[in-house]
Amino acid sequence: MNAIEEKIKQEAREAVKAVYGIEPEDGQLMVEIPRDPKMGEYSTNIAMRLTKVLKKNPFEIATALAEEIGKRLQGVAQVEVAKPGFINFRVSGVALADNLGTILKMKDDYGHNNAGNGTRILYEYVSANPTGDLHCGHARHAAWGDSVTRLLKASGYDCLREFYVNDAGHQIDLLGESLIARYFEHFGRNDYPLPEEGYHAADVKGIADQLAEEDGDKWLTADPEERLTYFKEKGIELELAKIVRDLKMYNVEFDSWCHERFFYQDNSRRIHEVLDRMKEMGLTYEEDGALFFRSTKYGDDKDRVLVKSDGSLTYLTPDIANHVYKLERGYTKLVNLWGADHHGYFARMRAALEALGYPKGTLDIDFVQMVRLVEDGQEVKMSKRTGNAISLRELCEDVGVDAARWFFESRDVESHMDFDLKLARERTENNPVYYVQYAYARMCSIVRQCPEFREVDRFDLLTEPKEVELMKHLNQFPDVVADAAVTRMPNKICNYAQALARLFHSFYGSCRVNNPEQPELSNQRLGLVLATMITMKNALTLLGISAPEKM
Repeated sequence: MNAIEEKIKQEAREAVKAVYGIEPEDGQLMVEIPRDPKMGEYSTNIAMRLTKVLKKNPFEIATALAEEIGKRLQGVAQVEVAKPGFINFRVSGVALADNLGTILKMKDDYGHNNAGNGTRILYEYVSANPTGDLHCGHARHAAWGDSVTRLLKASGYDCLREFYVNDAGHQIDLLGESLIARYFEHFGRNDYPLPEEGYHAADVKGIADQLAEEDGDKWLTADPEERLTYFKEKGIELELAKIVRDLKMYNVEFDSWCHERFFYQDNSRRIHEVLDRMKEMGLTYEEDGALFFRSTKYGDDKDRVLVKSDGSLTYLTPDIANHVYKLERGYTKLVNLWGADHHGYFARMRAALEALGYPKGTLDIDFVQMVRLVEDGQEVKMSKRTGNAISLRELCEDVGVDAARWFFESRDVESHMDFDLKLARERTENNPVYYVQYAYARMCSIVRQCPEFREVDRFDLLTEPKEVELMKHLNQFPDVVADAAVTRMPNKICNYAQALARLFHSFYGSCRVNNPEQPELSNQRLGLVLATMITMKNALTLLGISAPEKM
């Protein structure tokens, strides 16, 4: 919450006490940004919330409160009433200008807020199987998830970024078998065929060739079980190293890498502990030799198998153990970013946590829809170089990291997306990331050409309409960051940055910044440019996108 919003909230609270002699309850008094800018910069519906208590018409309450608040906010905001009982605030240009000093002092911290109030949140995203290159679907997951965690950290959440490594189960057996087949192939042997449902991509062959060069042919005659274990472990290690490398190139890093294999260690101790706990609580039953979870009691459409009749575990069982482990580490809120094909999985996972006694709402899932790469209206499915699906690295080499991240972050992940390759490559104002970065580079150019900024106490000369519009937008940045964090929607920052670029270009076209004949006004306008630079750079940083000083 910025200083002006805090001031409005404080004076509105005092007005309620002064006019009606009561103290608004926690959460009752809310100050928000109206959807329609014509209604002003801020608004509160406190009058409507007090209707039942005061037994009065909300418009009557709002009128009385507005008169009292107006006295308290003289010089800060004009107070108006709108039916059925909204109190709207039009912030004065002087108050907006005063915020420029705050921006110039806070610098990289401008936009940071305490919306999260220290809430411990574990955010899991990407979590790709270590069986091949990250593809464009993973690129969408990674960009969105990384930006969400940047927003959460900037908004006062204690956020852990976690990658859950699916390094156990059938897919890892197939990886090991595929590597062995390619290893035999390296030595001209055709007596170990590649599994039909195995991994046929060039990267698997490359790893097998690497292992053949390092180890020689000793694995051709080795014990089959020992050989499979070795190739699985090396496959996981090398594929995961490649994932880490590609994510780092994409400006994505994690605080924690949690491995599925961890839950199978010590004879599956953690999994058995969860199963025993569920049995003791009466949450399971046996039928036809299998163990079922009574998930229908908690909103699922049918009971789910935890242990099959042959004694093997379903995917759900280690996943329950994983989520319990997250909570055991002290995180009170869990959020997963999953592909849309996991939509049905949410109900059973949520049911398991609620059944185990964790509060409703402990787990949230955000779902990522499919992305199509298109060029000239045609879908592009395969890499021209490898003949396989286009990887994250290839996409970034083609359009650049900044363009890739912007395009993925600017569209809500719950919407299907067509990624326009041709537009992403463009270095024109038609490309939104270029448009925003060019605005920042222009700000830097202006600063280089002006005399050095002299600190001032007031920015009272900034009264032109274009200046006021720009300052209003700068003032809203902390609120936009907080809202984007709470809703986990970084596309709101993309929208903000585009609007900021547009307003800056409009200001620059109307107001001469460096005018030797008006040194005081020029200095204050330079302060406005510097504050806009800071805000734009901070917005781009939250998106994991660079802010180039020259273009």
